[in-house]
Amino acid sequence: MINLEWLRTFKSVYETQSFTKAAKELYISQPGVSLHIGSLEAYVGYTLFERISKKLIPTEKAKILYNFTLEPLLKLETAEQTFHKTTKTERSTVSIGMCFETFQFTLEKHIPNFDFNVIIRFGLYEQMFSDLDNGLLDLIITPRKANLKNLNFDSFSKEKIVLINGTATDTSEFKNLIKKNKIEEAEAWLKQQIWYSTAADMEHLNNFWKANFNRHPDFKPNYIVPNICSIVRCLSRNSGFSIVPDFLCKKEIASGGIEIAWEGNNKIENTLYFGERVKNNVQNEIDKIKEIFRNENF
Repeated sequence: MINLEWLRTFKSVYETQSFTKAAKELYISQPGVSLHIGSLEAYVGYTLFERISKKLIPTEKAKILYNFTLEPLLKLETAEQTFHKTTKTERSTVSIGMCFETFQFTLEKHIPNFDFNVIIRFGLYEQMFSDLDNGLLDLIITPRKANLKNLNFDSFSKEKIVLINGTATDTSEFKNLIKKNKIEEAEAWLKQQIWYSTAADMEHLNNFWKANFNRHPDFKPNYIVPNICSIVRCLSRNSGFSIVPDFLCKKEIASGGIEIAWEGNNKIENTLYFGERVKNNVQNEIDKIKEIFRNENF
């Protein structure tokens, strides 16, 4: 079977009339060029070039072969150049794990401006640690750390878990009870109010209640919505309570739609970490993502 490389070498020798120039053009050795031409001549059964005055002059058979193979070879070169260009300009892809609310609050608005591909994955932090360690994720945003030698965790901010209410809520009685340190009465009052939570994660509510009332919350929220951003939108300028990270409602607090009713006597503050592998192939892209988070008003 004819070797395609023989034809590529033949085309270069035909056009340059030199084994030396063809070798430079093809990035192969001059003996390699001679071998290709000799092999092609043996295959077709006739001489392709004659040496006259230090030049390689194509024979009539060579001219026929050149005209017959030129167009297919040019198409092949075009395909090669196109593929090579695509490879050089191929966008990197970064896979990031975080909670949905963190993505929506921080990263979502920046997505159209990235010059690399981004895959966002949501889920439990334990699974994110495993996916990061196994190379399925390149970066995670987490309030926890994992003791895995292949991973680095770098703190960049803090979040406080707070009791919030919509500004249409009358909180005067609750604040009076807290001021008098009547914690049990304050708890009883709160349990009679309208509450919002999420179906997937009641961890903030549970942790806040245990830290400040020394028990598990024994009431059912009135409204179970998809995520914390939904809670904030539902509560804004309306009545009701929820327990959320403070950074997720800063804009609504500033605009007067949400209030922080209580930070708790036993404040819950979480450190936020960047989790990444010790070695990765997309460090520049990861650094850009990390810079966005550092510049956000947490």
